[in-house]
Amino acid sequence: MRVLFLHNNFPAQFKHVAAALAANKNNQIVGASFDNKKSLPGVSRVYYKAAREANKETHHYLRNTELAVLEAQGVFRSLSDLRKKGFVPDVICGHSGWGCTLYVKDLFPEARQLSYFEWFYHARDSDVDFFTRGKVSYDDMCRVRTRNIPIVMDLVNCDWGICPTTFQASKIPPLFRSKISVMHDGIDTDFFKPDPAAKLVFPNINLDLSGADEILTYATRGMEPYRGFPQFMHAVALLQKRRPNLQTVVVGTDRVAYGKKLPQGQTYKKKLLEELKDIDQSRLHFTGHLPYDDYLKVLQASSVHVYMTIPFVLSWSLMESLAAGCLIVASDTDPVREVMEDGKNGLLVDFFSPSQLADRIEEGLDHRDRHAALRKAARETIVERYALSDLLPKHLKLIEDLAAGRTPSASPGAPLGLLVPEPAVAAAAIQMPPVRKKSRRPKNLPKTGRTRRR
Repeated sequence: MRVLFLHNNFPAQFKHVAAALAANKNNQIVGASFDNKKSLPGVSRVYYKAAREANKETHHYLRNTELAVLEAQGVFRSLSDLRKKGFVPDVICGHSGWGCTLYVKDLFPEARQLSYFEWFYHARDSDVDFFTRGKVSYDDMCRVRTRNIPIVMDLVNCDWGICPTTFQASKIPPLFRSKISVMHDGIDTDFFKPDPAAKLVFPNINLDLSGADEILTYATRGMEPYRGFPQFMHAVALLQKRRPNLQTVVVGTDRVAYGKKLPQGQTYKKKLLEELKDIDQSRLHFTGHLPYDDYLKVLQASSVHVYMTIPFVLSWSLMESLAAGCLIVASDTDPVREVMEDGKNGLLVDFFSPSQLADRIEEGLDHRDRHAALRKAARETIVERYALSDLLPKHLKLIEDLAAGRTPSASPGAPLGLLVPEPAVAAAAIQMPPVRKKSRRPKNLPKTGRTRRR
């Protein structure tokens, strides 16, 4: 079987499934992305780039679409060379939204396309109007609707789609849900697991909290309002006045991954440290980005872990912290409620209330023995519903079905199964062409990348 993966930062969500497919010597696996120097054993790499940036003169509704088209053109050019060398994929697995998947069916009409749909944009009841309590300008409404152009193209052109959570899938227009399977990427529960003896010691950044009794943790890609960073920082300021022994560790980079950026030269970390002048920075530790092994130690050594999000894509970090058995205080928002229940496997709080966040963190610190059952239930949630060992075979089965021209099963492993189609609907939604004969192995494929640690 030949499988082509498309993601501008490959492997990303495809890390486990691409590695599993590459482990079978009968498969040929290619990963295409921007030149990020990331590699997986047995996976050949192709790199692409856009010819230019979007023009400043382009209508602001259409700049993201122009960027997507430019990326798609770069993908087409790079993959054209791959086709000339004889590589024609049976299945193309691509992340939808940035543009990398827009034109691959034109280059490889023989292939079946499996698109990964992470988010469909809405101006109401979603991330866009969350901070304004439902108030959205007409300009923003139109801009947000237009931003879905590349995603709608993929929804039309793909043979099947996949979405990681039921909440995220609920944002996809009903017209297309009959060809969407709800199935999370999967969490490696053999790696992310509790370790009561874990100590938070990182000599390379001069951090030693091995003697600390109270460690509050927070992990994020970027320090931004979308992930409740301002609320968290205000809660830390309140807690430091009450708890002189509290140590706080923030994992992540000082940037905005999602949402609007501040003016040039400003960051939310800098802004909040200036605003919270009384905060004790000797007890507030910013680690920056950490390797997975060190990040795991932070979760394992945590007394209380905080996860906040507006109604948006659910972070891997929440799933990973649950699997590690953290005592989690999280925002009481739709994506979180799909995984967590207050008092059952964690504690939920009003997103907009730093004082309530501080109170519930303190509750967790004061009653750790009482909340041991929450830690146990947190891990059980992931083991039972989101474990990689259970979901990876279902991802592989879905790809194999598509490659063989079979209609995907009605529910190839959806955690809740609320939006996957009935078998009759699924059969009507996708008509597979006859399976083509396998061609000989092409020559001169790109060389397989060297093995690198996660």
